[in-house]
Amino acid sequence: MSAAPRTEKPAGRFRRMLDRLSSSAEDLESEELQEDAEASGCTRISDCSDRQIVKVTGTLRTVTLRPRAGVPALEAELFDGTAPLDVVWLGRRSIVGIEPGRRLIASGRISMSHGRRILFNPKYELRPLGQE
Repeated sequence: MSAAPRTEKPAGRFRRMLDRLSSSAEDLESEELQEDAEASGCTRISDCSDRQIVKVTGTLRTVTLRPRAGVPALEAELFDGTAPLDVVWLGRRSIVGIEPGRRLIASGRISMSHGRRILFNPKYELRPLGQE
């Protein structure tokens, strides 16, 4: 009876290895980001709803300066492997460390605009570069 679990375990590892080899780099990155969000105790972006106070984590995919009503606004797209989230700092032209490829944890109240989730002026914590 003890031999059965031993034969199943290598098959499971082999299957996982084949799955990882046949997955695209984007799929692997999304999976890694989802695992990181779960390990950090953060809410998945796809589970966030309008007016909800959340703590999310992910990787910044884009960072742009886009004025809103004549006021400078730094906008970034945060992705956690499930969905994108627009993060906007009003009145800022740049923030040291906020750059594409950087991982961060952000918290605040989610807003919805044109079907996209937005987090205005969040509290944020830059993740160490060594974790990337």
